[in-house]
Amino acid sequence: MQLETLRKDMVAAMKAREKERKEAISTLISAVKKAGIDAGCREDIPESMVDQVILKELKTVKEQIDTCPEGREDLKAEYQFRYDVIKTYAPVQMDAEEVKAYIMEKFADTVATKNKGMIMKAVMADMKGKADGKVINQVVAELCK
Repeated sequence: MQLETLRKDMVAAMKAREKERKEAISTLISAVKKAGIDAGCREDIPESMVDQVILKELKTVKEQIDTCPEGREDLKAEYQFRYDVIKTYAPVQMDAEEVKAYIMEKFADTVATKNKGMIMKAVMADMKGKADGKVINQVVAELCK
């Protein structure tokens, strides 16, 4: 995902007078810019960094939905809308079967050791942003049995 795409979509939401959608996209743009400044690449933010920020924001909104009080349906609906908007920009994540196939193909020699820590270290460095860490952890735990 490119930052410019997010900007164009925000302008389109502004023109269509979709306030909630514009705010959700604006939040994403702000988070991406902040990450770019923190990394020292303010002007030329790589797509991989944009994808990481989108995934982080998606996770944050998911936590907001999960921790929202029961009586606040209005707040929960707002968080859910924001989650749905951000999810449209999130990169596609691998499922458990794809993760298992990928690990067996690329890290067969490491998996043979049955050392979960060593496997996780190698796999997480390679699969960052491609799959959820929880899914990777479950697959590696299953392979180490």
